[in-house]
Amino acid sequence: MQSLIPLFLIAGAGVGVEIALTRFFAVASWSEYGYWVISIAMTGFAVSGVVMVLGRQVFLRHARWLLPLLPIVMLAVGGAGWIGATLNGFNPLELQNPITAEAQLWNIALYYAALFPFFFLAGLAVSLNFVVHADQVGRVYGYDLLGAGTGAVLALALMFVLHPFVLIPALLPLLAVAAMISGGTPWRIGAVVVLVATEAAVFALAAPRVNEFKPIYAPLNVPDSRVVAEVLSPRGVYQLLDNFTERLDVDVSNNASTMGVPAPPRSFGLYRDGSRIAALPMEPPSAAHAPAELDAAAYALLDAPRVLVLGGGGGFRATEALELGASHVTVIEPEPVLRGALRHGLGPSPALAADDRVTISAAHPLTAEGQYDLVDFAGDFLGADDQNRNVYTAEALAGFLERLSPGGIISIPVGIRELPVYAVRVLATARQALRLAGVAEPARHVAVIRSAWNLRVLISRDAFDDARVERLAAFAEERSFDLSYAPGLPVQGREIWNDLPPVSLESNTVEQGGEAQDAVAREAEQVLAGTPPQDAFDRSPVTADRPWLSPLVRLPSLGAALARIEILPQQEIGLLVNVAVLAQAVVLALVVSLLPLAARGSLRVPFGVLGRALIYFPALGLGFLLIEIAFIEHAALLLGDRTSGFALVLTTMLIFSGIGAMWAGQVVAHGRALRLAVLVAVGCAAAALFGVRAGVLAALDWPWALRAVLLVVALAPISLALGFPFPLGLDRFQKEGVGLLPWAWALNGAFSVVATPLANLLGHGAGLSWLLVAAIVCYAGAALAWPKERP
Repeated sequence: MQSLIPLFLIAGAGVGVEIALTRFFAVASWSEYGYWVISIAMTGFAVSGVVMVLGRQVFLRHARWLLPLLPIVMLAVGGAGWIGATLNGFNPLELQNPITAEAQLWNIALYYAALFPFFFLAGLAVSLNFVVHADQVGRVYGYDLLGAGTGAVLALALMFVLHPFVLIPALLPLLAVAAMISGGTPWRIGAVVVLVATEAAVFALAAPRVNEFKPIYAPLNVPDSRVVAEVLSPRGVYQLLDNFTERLDVDVSNNASTMGVPAPPRSFGLYRDGSRIAALPMEPPSAAHAPAELDAAAYALLDAPRVLVLGGGGGFRATEALELGASHVTVIEPEPVLRGALRHGLGPSPALAADDRVTISAAHPLTAEGQYDLVDFAGDFLGADDQNRNVYTAEALAGFLERLSPGGIISIPVGIRELPVYAVRVLATARQALRLAGVAEPARHVAVIRSAWNLRVLISRDAFDDARVERLAAFAEERSFDLSYAPGLPVQGREIWNDLPPVSLESNTVEQGGEAQDAVAREAEQVLAGTPPQDAFDRSPVTADRPWLSPLVRLPSLGAALARIEILPQQEIGLLVNVAVLAQAVVLALVVSLLPLAARGSLRVPFGVLGRALIYFPALGLGFLLIEIAFIEHAALLLGDRTSGFALVLTTMLIFSGIGAMWAGQVVAHGRALRLAVLVAVGCAAAALFGVRAGVLAALDWPWALRAVLLVVALAPISLALGFPFPLGLDRFQKEGVGLLPWAWALNGAFSVVATPLANLLGHGAGLSWLLVAAIVCYAGAALAWPKERP
């Protein structure tokens, strides 16, 4: 048993470093570039299998000293790779400029050069263990998965006490321990020496930093700027800044001074991973500026409304609602640090003062009960937390419509400074929500008011009558805002205060003319009628199965997007990164798949067996990751946090799959066990396909610990079943030729590289349900590819 403990530690270090690197990219750059880490890691595993296929006998002869050597070399190259990654001058903004892009492509290549050796050696260590212990592949695979799950838990636990920039040095000692267990005294001494030298080099030479294009960079570096509070957690690095640039970021009329309204107050700025998520008050919040806000539009149509506010913004939004005449305000803040700031304050920022007219609710936005006259989304609600996007879906808006009293309104903010089409997609979602609520003519229930930078979509339970449209027009006129759409309002012939030209990928320039334009007004009537324009941008509704407002670029228009990448906002870059990673992964998968044709002499198996292996192991690599990613998205909603969802799904699936793999090693009737495991996995995936959404919604208001237990219990059966097919397949296929064992490991790794970007593109393009459907097809295909049992 002890001989596989080093494998357990190596797998833990590999996954822990992978997670730590994704956090590094999120803090120093953007989280989208974390896909590169997954790509590099799985590429390393795949290439290691290829190398093991070609040199299996050599590695087997020298396994006695290679087993303790590999973790020591991993330790050294891991430290060197971390140093290289932190010194890389990558700048995503330059990647979007054709003139400067070439240098950044070289920087991306340097990331691969720095990080690939570590994951290649990790894969080599795992595949060598498979070769050395070919008679117990179930145990080997089980230790590998259990170690990986433990490494994930360790990395996430360390995030509560360590900044992401020091996570990797904290994880490297696992490799030294692995080497000490694998070898005798000389290896133990060598492991200690290399560990001390590597850690010293890391702390002396590594220079992790926040890139200058991150929103936090400028305010953090102005004179007298201070970080007055900091919170470390797997959700992110939270920093509360105090400097002269920080102010409550609301859209106030240019006419505020003539209205006798003061400017918004100074505030602290709260940043998570370098992106600003909220303004927190320096003193009990003032709201004298509220009447001049764009966000006040809905209040101008209601008298003493009962308001449900989504996103408290440190108390500013509740105070503004009271200033605008609300009779009672119920605040729901899903983001835990912001919710804590509301209740208890954060650093020097005070808590929201007690007021009988204000209730801070612990309910989830999707399950909030009660009747309201206004459901008011705070301006920073969508950007405050990734999971808030689930509240922008058609199903969620239809639910809010049911909670409105007669004459009630939903007020939804949308940023338009980068792409006006984001607002158009929200209009499509509003139309779908109204249709779900049984409204026959959605266009009569929607109005749109905007400034130059932001927009509010107002959805009314009852149709907007002429009196309300007139009140809204007067509100806009007094503040120099634009009423882009309202029932009965002519599109042409209106004075436009804030120029908003349309942005098109089909044109080489942004449309501009002598007169001011309103890109949203052009499309609102078409979209609300159900006949949106057809071009490079997706204007379909945001739904519970596709809960993403961005990216908007359609995959068939990828060429146009690349040609005009300089005009695309950061939200759209994730799509391009996924496509690039997928293209690279497909090339790698083809190379690994075609290897047997070049090295068939090493494999010594019939073509028919190769063909079955070429279906079986890629199907497992694709199927496992597709199920995992689908459950991560659902778990993120259930737990209120993508990081927690990712961690718990990854850990549960790895640990229970590891147990399943060990159990598979004791099974004699492999074919029958495989069919039973696939049947259980497919049955669980099918049940999730039809029931997971309802189950998640039913549990949203449970205590966090109970939701976590529910997730583990739900994942355990399918994870246990998913642990069977790979070791059973390794054991069965190696009977046809022992050379198939490392090739199978390479195939599984190569198609796991394909799975991650493919799942993201499929989920965004078709919906989360299709991930489970594709996984069911993969496992059914694997079962059909099982070799016939020998007589």
